[in-house]
Amino acid sequence: MSSRSPTRDVIDRGTEVHVIQSKPVLVDADVTGFEWSVADIDALAALIAVIALGQAEHAAQIIFELGVGAPAYTEVDLAEDAKRQMHITGTNDDQVRAARARRDGFLFECISWIEARQNGDERTFLKDPHLDSTTHGLDGLILQLAPEAPEIIRAIICEDKCTDYPRDKFRDDVLKTFGEHHTNKRARDLVANAVELIRDSGVRGTAAVNAAARVTDKAVRIYRAALTTKVLETTGRVSLFTGYNGLEEIVQAQRVGATLPLSGSLRDWFQALADAVILALDAFIATARAEVDDV
Repeated sequence: MSSRSPTRDVIDRGTEVHVIQSKPVLVDADVTGFEWSVADIDALAALIAVIALGQAEHAAQIIFELGVGAPAYTEVDLAEDAKRQMHITGTNDDQVRAARARRDGFLFECISWIEARQNGDERTFLKDPHLDSTTHGLDGLILQLAPEAPEIIRAIICEDKCTDYPRDKFRDDVLKTFGEHHTNKRARDLVANAVELIRDSGVRGTAAVNAAARVTDKAVRIYRAALTTKVLETTGRVSLFTGYNGLEEIVQAQRVGATLPLSGSLRDWFQALADAVILALDAFIATARAEVDDV
């Protein structure tokens, strides 16, 4: 059962302001800092629900137009499957913890993608969030192309970590991954992803591959680490991102440290977000069924 007409009346509010607010914050001379906050958790959940349906391209249009978070169309079976992704499964504590980490990792990756999409333009191309496990592969890649040519002017490599232990994750995982990118040990994966994004701009074949090659150039690189944290002051951010200057031959603006500070329990906050995503999906399903019944 599906509905092909947009269900734009499902969520009764528009994103009159961006759902993820990002403000610059002080870190140190080596790191450019940003602090994220959620302006409207229901509007955020509606956007994530659209992404979970496999409609990231449509979600990008909603963000660009400051529109209402509703899918381009609703396939009920797909929506039910997306709801299952929001549930925690497992028969023992380890399985439950792993399932929760995957679910919350997906939600945080969507938050990171939405924040990047809000600040992009028609020449900004983003790797879509993973719909399944976020434990493998490139977390995110953002390409900014020149206005009228398939030339990469910025390539932002993203590492997004939803964790109760941000310092450990940054030190042990993020810096390791960024270091491998910085020495082009992951260049094949990076180029392959860049080719996919450049193809989205309308460039194909050898021209796309040649354009993607510039992603290996440190001069256009920006590294963006995004982590969940407790509420931090400047000294806390300095401690969190210590070691970032180990990525040499680049300047402060090329090392970005973003945080999503949460005052309460991390897992409780993400559970509330997952519950809101389920409610949005239920609303999409109800509208789709009502539209079919009206036919």
